[in-house]
Amino acid sequence: MADSILIKGGRALTFPGGLTGEVDIMVEAGRIKQVEAGINAGGAMVIDASGCVVAPGLVDMHVHLREPGMEYKEDIASGSRAAARGGFSAVFCMPNTEPPVDNLSVAEYVYDRGVDEGFCMVLPHGAITVGRRGETLAPMGEMAACRAGVMGYSDDGDPVANSEMMRRAMEYARTIGALIISHSEERSLSDGGQMNEGYYSTLLGLRGIPGEAEQIGVYRDICLAEKTGATLHLAHISTSGSVELVRSAKRRGVRVTCEVAPHHFSLDDSMLTSYDTNLKMNPPLRSRGDVEALMEGLADGTIDVIATDHAPHASHEKETEFDRALFGVVGLETCLALVMTKVVDSGVLSLEDAIARLTEAPARIMSMERWGYGTALEEGDDANLVVFDPEQRWTVDPGEFMSRSRNTPYAGWDVRGRVQHTLFKGRLVVIDGELAEGTR
Repeated sequence: MADSILIKGGRALTFPGGLTGEVDIMVEAGRIKQVEAGINAGGAMVIDASGCVVAPGLVDMHVHLREPGMEYKEDIASGSRAAARGGFSAVFCMPNTEPPVDNLSVAEYVYDRGVDEGFCMVLPHGAITVGRRGETLAPMGEMAACRAGVMGYSDDGDPVANSEMMRRAMEYARTIGALIISHSEERSLSDGGQMNEGYYSTLLGLRGIPGEAEQIGVYRDICLAEKTGATLHLAHISTSGSVELVRSAKRRGVRVTCEVAPHHFSLDDSMLTSYDTNLKMNPPLRSRGDVEALMEGLADGTIDVIATDHAPHASHEKETEFDRALFGVVGLETCLALVMTKVVDSGVLSLEDAIARLTEAPARIMSMERWGYGTALEEGDDANLVVFDPEQRWTVDPGEFMSRSRNTPYAGWDVRGRVQHTLFKGRLVVIDGELAEGTR
């Protein structure tokens, strides 16, 4: 691979600058050397970015890469390749592995595996409690101080049911400048549920999960964050009530942010009439009214981040009876296109604002500057970049995924916006939409 790469003729998207006219970007020794029009290529490898947008590499705050312990679904090798193909330069993986990321040795293992693969930055979130059992606080301080630099803590996959435990976790996290990431769910209401509670759950004869199961958890954690002064991030919110709770909390000055997953703004519970298990996820797909509220939350800035909640499962875990199928959907390789197709095309967000929810916002919330991650494309920044064609249409084919799993509800969808090239630390890891030669 060439030591120098010239990305020629694309429109740069920076934050807070916005979209530029056509410029060239010279990358040397892993860093951005020059950004201006008419750069002489010299001996550099030239990437034609005509008609494309060149943006900071995408950042996903919420993925499940399943390693250690469940590598038959996904591992860091396959997951980081899928991330790179989706335009991501950094992903934060949740700690619900086997064993869980509840100590520094597992945190460092996950981080080191990402370094070994070299397709994107793989950063672990740590568990809030030991074993994710909700009984004893995990050693957050040790994980924060290790080379993985863990700054986000969650028992995702399960809520921290004990409110006193969650309060102490927030107090602990506040002292080390860390972030609590809440999986907000009241299990006494959701246990045994298969889909959103409402008209369609009744029609289909499936046990429902009421929106209140999420909203009670959201309300509790906002209350605790307000009391403790902690920084709270709410994962995968899905209901109109959750959006309004966050909106109100922000008005009061609570230090809270939140995310939405593409499947929650692009799908709704009416689609489950097919009994397609690839539509089964937690939180479940909600009503059309909830989808509209999520779009309003994106439009007015209540929802800060778009995150995939990439949750791979093996085929036998999905190709079974609906009530036996596991919750979850893969999302790294379809995320950008769904944002373009459902959020930008509908006028909910401009291109610049939509990409900000995938770059600037998660980078800011997760303090990515400590990893040399910049969103301004300035000279001297690490060259973590995505080059995408915002107009290219394509059909989703799970058979082409780099992810080890294929559990997607989007097979056959016609979508707009496709990643052409991804650079990680100045190295081309994706060229013309495919993994670079020698990297498979």
